[in-house]
Amino acid sequence: MTRSPPAARLAAFTAAALAVGACGGEAENAGENGGDGAEPRGSYDIDARTGETSARHTDGDGTTTTMRSGEKVPVALPAGFAVYPGASVTNNTRVEQADGLLVLLNLESDATPQEMVSYYRNQAEAAGIDVATSLESGPVTMIGGEGADGTSFSFTATRQGAVTEAQLSIGRGLE
Repeated sequence: MTRSPPAARLAAFTAAALAVGACGGEAENAGENGGDGAEPRGSYDIDARTGETSARHTDGDGTTTTMRSGEKVPVALPAGFAVYPGASVTNNTRVEQADGLLVLLNLESDATPQEMVSYYRNQAEAAGIDVATSLESGPVTMIGGEGADGTSFSFTATRQGAVTEAQLSIGRGLE
């Protein structure tokens, strides 16, 4: 299975943020010239109490990308999308860059994967996303697509006993 571009960008951003701030807990790293007095280009923090990770990185051209990730990060989905009724959010990662956004939610629910897939398919289609990918393999069901405005969408659900574990990804405008 191939990873979607937003997920790949999230992984790259997270790795870059951690590399930029590799000096310790709440760290800021000097510019590429390593401690020559240049302005910090990035920072990250891991809250020991909540486990929330936050990171900030500014590119050479001045574009700032921020990320927050954790179970308690407030959920703010793009218009037309909502958390599945009764589902628990087990992690929320939000990446913002200028007008770009990537939201990656991990959910748990008593609902079946088919019920959750139907719910998110309806939301995606109502938001103008062409849900062109659909895959069911054993306990895993996945759908995905893209809108004319460049919004990418994917939803994956896996049944584990009496619980469905799911991941919702919605992104647009990240470089």
